[in-house]
Parts: sequence; C-alpha cells; structure tokens
Amino acid sequence: MTGIPDITGGPASFGGEATDPFTPQARHLVVVSGGLGDPSSSRQLADRLTTAATDALSADGIVPEVHVVELRLIAVDIAEAMVNPSRSAALQSALDEVEQADAVITVSPTFKAGYSGLFKSFWDLVDDDALRGVPVLLGATGGTPRHSLMVDSAMRPLFSYLRTRIMPSAVYAASDDWGEVEGGQASARTAPLQSRIEAAGTELASVVGRLPARARRSSGEAKPLEVIPFDQLLGGGR
Repeated sequence: MTGIPDITGGPASFGGEATDPFTPQARHLVVVSGGLGDPSSSRQLADRLTTAATDALSADGIVPEVHVVELRLIAVDIAEAMVNPSRSAALQSALDEVEQADAVITVSPTFKAGYSGLFKSFWDLVDDDALRGVPVLLGATGGTPRHSLMVDSAMRPLFSYLRTRIMPSAVYAASDDWGEVEGGQASARTAPLQSRIEAAGTELASVVGRLPARARRSSGEAKPLEVIPFDQLLGGGR
C-alpha cells in the first residue's frame, strides 16, 4: 500500500474521519520503517501490515490514527544524538510519537543476519520504560529466506528488553515473496505473504482493541528534560 504519510506530514486516518488525540475510540499506531531505499521493501511491508491492522480496527469500530517514522529521513539526526545529548526537532517528534503510541508496527531490513545499525540506534534512543506493555508487531525483509529467523534471534530480544507486548505472529518477507525474481520463476509465495500479513495485522488489532487508549501529552506540553550529570559528560558515560 502507498499513501501513508511520514510523521512530518501528520497523522493518517483509516476507516473514518481524523480525530483529535483525546477521542476515546481512537488508537494511535506508530509505524517505524528502517528501510534505506526509496522505494523500500521494508516500507512496503510496513505499509501492508498497517493496512491490515487498521482495517481490522475499523471493522471493530475503532478509529486508527497512523503516524509513520521513516528512519532514513532522520538518519543524520539519529547519529548525532548517539554522541550528543541534543536532539533535533524531527527526531524528538518521532521519539515522542513512539513513546506515546497505543501500538507499534516496526520493520527492519536484514544485514548479516541482524537488523540494521540505524534501526538499533533509533531504538537505543527510546526511553527504556516508555513502551512497557505496548503491543508491538515485528516485521523484517531480506534477500533470502535463510535470514527469516532474524526476527526471533535479534528483534524479539530487543523488544523484550523494552518490556513491550510482542505479538506472537511476525512477518518476514524475502525477495521472492514479492513476486518474480531475476533468474527464477514467478513466486507462488506472494499470496501466502499477504495471508501472513493479514493474520498478523488482525492479531495486533485484536490486542489493541482490548486495551484502553494511553494518555497522550497535549500539544505544547513538554517532556521533562533529562539532565546528564557533568561527570558523565566528562567521560563517565558511554
């Protein structure tokens, strides 16, 4: 699916008119795509998972508000924040949306059997306690099915550390899941990929629908400033 705006373009509403952040029946889904290209198979998978989840939420009478964070657009900001306590407005906005989300859908490309460094760096900047108990749907893309266990071996431990509520179903999409690949025949797995996407999206929606909406800061309400002790800045920190 295309047409889901990035976070800098504001929220996208599915299944109904846009709502304000305090509408009781609204649920805020944040989509974090670690894709590096444009177009990106990771973004494509993230969009399809989002469509499946929002369709299922809408069918249950819940208004989904979607915010997309495309990490490649704030890659320099993320790198700067890893070595400097200051954060750009775009990066802080992305972190604020993630930390207030009712649910998260996140997808990373696979590099050497693991997630990308950009993907990991972004999640390193998320507060350790901000997503406690928040439903998270995991997805990954790669060139070969041999990397399909990356979701379980790398992504699940990361989000377990953050104490999120990780969905049992995750979706890994290899190159031939999308259709014909060079030197091969048209894939017979395209339909099964969409089936897995719809099942995972429905699973996320069923959990989100049973949970109350999380409290959100009103616009203009600042997040408490994190003060780093001077001795850490001099060398005690990492």
